[in-house]
Amino acid sequence: MTDPTTITAQVLARIARPLRLTRAGLAAERLARCFWPASTLLLAVAAAFAFGVQDHLPQGTLWGLAVALAAGLVVALALGLRRFRWPTQAEAMARLDASLPGHPLAALTDAQALGAGDAASAAVWRAHLQRMAARAAAAEAAAPDLRLASRDRFGLRYIALTGFVMALLFGAPGRVGEVATMAAGGAPAQAAAGPSWEGWVEPPAYTGRPSLYLNAIKVAALEVPEGSLFTFRFYGSAGAISLDETVSAGGAGTVVQAQEGPRSVEFAAVQTGTVGIDGPGGREFAVTVLPDAAPSVSFAGDIERKADGEMSQPFSARDDFQIARGRAEFVLDLEAVDRRFGLATEPEPREPHVLDLPLPISGNRAEFTELLIENASKHPWANLPVKLSLTVEDGLGQSGRSETRELSLPGRRFFDPLAAAVIEMRRDLLWSAQNAPRTLQVLRAVSHRPEGFFRNQRAYLMLRVAMRRLEGGIAAGPLDPALRDELAEALWDIAVLIEDGGLSDALARMERAQERLSEAMRNGASPAEIAELMDELRQATDAYIRQLAQQGEQQGDQMAQGEGQRITGDQLQALMDEIQRLMEEGRMAEAQELLEQLNRMMQNMRVTQGEGGEGDMPGGQAMQDLSKTLRDQQGLSDETFRDLQEQFNPGGRPGPGQEPGEGQQGEGRQGQEGQGSLADRQQALRDELERQLGGLPGQGTDSGDAARGALDRAGRAMDQAERALREGDTGSAIDRQAEAIEELREGLRSLGEVLAEQRGERRPGEPGPGEERRAQQGAGGDRDPLGRTIGQSGRSGSDENMLQGEDVYRRARDLLDEIRRRAGEQERPELELDYLRRLLDRF
Repeated sequence: MTDPTTITAQVLARIARPLRLTRAGLAAERLARCFWPASTLLLAVAAAFAFGVQDHLPQGTLWGLAVALAAGLVVALALGLRRFRWPTQAEAMARLDASLPGHPLAALTDAQALGAGDAASAAVWRAHLQRMAARAAAAEAAAPDLRLASRDRFGLRYIALTGFVMALLFGAPGRVGEVATMAAGGAPAQAAAGPSWEGWVEPPAYTGRPSLYLNAIKVAALEVPEGSLFTFRFYGSAGAISLDETVSAGGAGTVVQAQEGPRSVEFAAVQTGTVGIDGPGGREFAVTVLPDAAPSVSFAGDIERKADGEMSQPFSARDDFQIARGRAEFVLDLEAVDRRFGLATEPEPREPHVLDLPLPISGNRAEFTELLIENASKHPWANLPVKLSLTVEDGLGQSGRSETRELSLPGRRFFDPLAAAVIEMRRDLLWSAQNAPRTLQVLRAVSHRPEGFFRNQRAYLMLRVAMRRLEGGIAAGPLDPALRDELAEALWDIAVLIEDGGLSDALARMERAQERLSEAMRNGASPAEIAELMDELRQATDAYIRQLAQQGEQQGDQMAQGEGQRITGDQLQALMDEIQRLMEEGRMAEAQELLEQLNRMMQNMRVTQGEGGEGDMPGGQAMQDLSKTLRDQQGLSDETFRDLQEQFNPGGRPGPGQEPGEGQQGEGRQGQEGQGSLADRQQALRDELERQLGGLPGQGTDSGDAARGALDRAGRAMDQAERALREGDTGSAIDRQAEAIEELREGLRSLGEVLAEQRGERRPGEPGPGEERRAQQGAGGDRDPLGRTIGQSGRSGSDENMLQGEDVYRRARDLLDEIRRRAGEQERPELELDYLRRLLDRF
């Protein structure tokens, strides 16, 4: 059996090394805590003297500072020695034992107090010691705690250490020994090895080259970029050392040091020459100045234009160091302009159109190729002849210029004749303010008979407003430039609205796409524009086929049928591919003939789907029920609107067989009864919609969830409309009913997408017509004459506060113009015309 004393001795022998390291760590702890003020002071003083603080202090001040620093150092050392205690073996063992679980070292030094004579008790004690010995054998040195944050709250030791490291890297550590000589009145340079100097060469920052420390350079030949800055610092007595250089602008100047103390000399290298330092420790350098060549830039290809007017111009630039900046300048080529119509007037002076050239964000700027991408469609010179030149500059300010190219400033092209006319009037107005009367005259002619000419009613109203403002500006005298620019922006928006539309009807959209493509072929559009218009035609054709299928003319396997012919979707696709191929080959006449054939085919087309009706398909009955709910809600909304008209006509004309005044007498009672009846019908529609929600197909799919979400919102709008009707707030009820109608239509579209997915006509996740409409509406939907956002489904309600905003008066004028226009349409119902006339009489 092993004796407890033997076990303890064996353990102590095993942990001898960790114990020594732990004791050393304790010593480091106490040294750091006791002597950090002294070390901080020493490092700070050494850094200050290495940077030459003593050169700027008078001798008396330097002497006093040296005494104060010495006294402070002595006090710090004395306090440190007083607090310092060398760690003992027992303290080291206690620290090591504290780092082990169960304190095994303390257990090994304990003695058995009871039962020492009992064999069983002694065996238990020995087993306990053996377990503690096993734990102690795994001991490792305890890490010292060198944290001083509680003693050095301001981090002075780190500041001093940082300054000392910087002095080692960028200062002169050898100058620390000069302090004693300077305090005694001697010259430090003489006391050391005679006069000394330091020199640096700093190339211009744009070159990216590092600075050079001349004292560390062994070679006598230097190559530096033009404009490099030489800096010399001299120490020693006056006249002991001098500088002779021939690289600066002076040519062959000699700088002689004629004053006591440190002196500095700076000059820029502009020519090849020599730099010599005469005197003790002198050097001579043969300096070769590398000239900075001017940069160059050139076109790397032809300019390209996308269908939306965005241009792309590749260019290449190079320099011996790096390009700092660049610009592209477009100047109107007046001689090449076709001076007809609005361009016959002399143009107003306009600055060149300047664009910044893009530079590489990272990497080498000495030689690169980039793309200048910009959309100048709104510029007054868009699609007019211009001269383009590129210019780049380097860091020295030298510039390089490319050749000048003559081209048309790329911009968006409008293929709709009405949109093109509006854009032309916008161009003429920006060309010269003298064209304002002619612009107004042409716009009046364009908008004289809007019926059947303006596809977008909002575009017509916006054009009328712009014409009225232009007329007022002309009447006030010379057209104000700010008003002209504002009108130009409005005309641009009108043209874009006419061109792009916002057509909700699929057939009209398809016909519109065919017209734009045909117009583009006649006007010689670019391949990119042809491709974009062809994609638009494909999408519009697909949407038209889907609409025919959703209307349920016939059911079964989807097949296009027209004039006795059966055309599959693949055949339609092949026909459009052939049209695109002919256009790409330049055979426009043949492509135009095929396009007209496609147009006739699509106008006569219907979609056949075999036997059965939509109601026989899964979800078909849900579509029929939901369509009926939508029609009922529309009828209820019309009745609510007529009820509102009657409320606003208390003095209206009596009906047949009614004496004057009878309408007023019974109005309150009849209005309340009518609203109560309307509220009950609204509640019934809400209950019916709640019943239909339980049987909707497509649960778990994106389209199915979208349909349920839209119908949920429609139900909430119905609830709000019902409460408004019961409270007598007919205006709010109409707004909520309009919301319900729009959400019902949205639900119908999403449900149609669900059925299309089930029939295999649409892949899950593919954007459907409803999603396309929502994306277009999110980018900016139509607005009514009040400026409120309306959906393509015809919603006219809004939660917006119409009594705020800077354009409230303009919107009021627009609304009055719209009322006058509708009052002049005699084909409208007499009841509506009477209502419009009374509005005009009142306002």
